[in-house]
Amino acid sequence: MSLPKAEEKRGAPRYPLERLAKIQIGQGNQARYCLTTDVSNGGVRINSFGFDVPDEFVLVLSGDGPARDGTYRVTWRLGQDVGAKFVSRETRQGAQSI
Repeated sequence: MSLPKAEEKRGAPRYPLERLAKIQIGQGNQARYCLTTDVSNGGVRINSFGFDVPDEFVLVLSGDGPARDGTYRVTWRLGQDVGAKFVSRETRQGAQSI
């Protein structure tokens, strides 16, 4: 017997994605690598590999695909996983591609 599925509360569907990305943490600080594990039209889920992700950050992804570079704002945290909402395509100066 299978359990009934919980009602989806997200505004946009999520898609699995395993793509290396960089988080830009302020001007003059070295970028940190993370793993983007899924993406939606409105945001991303990343694994931070144990470093503290700031409340707002610039995400620079490798390769092409549905995820997009830009500024993101953290909406939830669970261990090393972080969910972040897409805020703007604009990136701070100094954001470099992978």
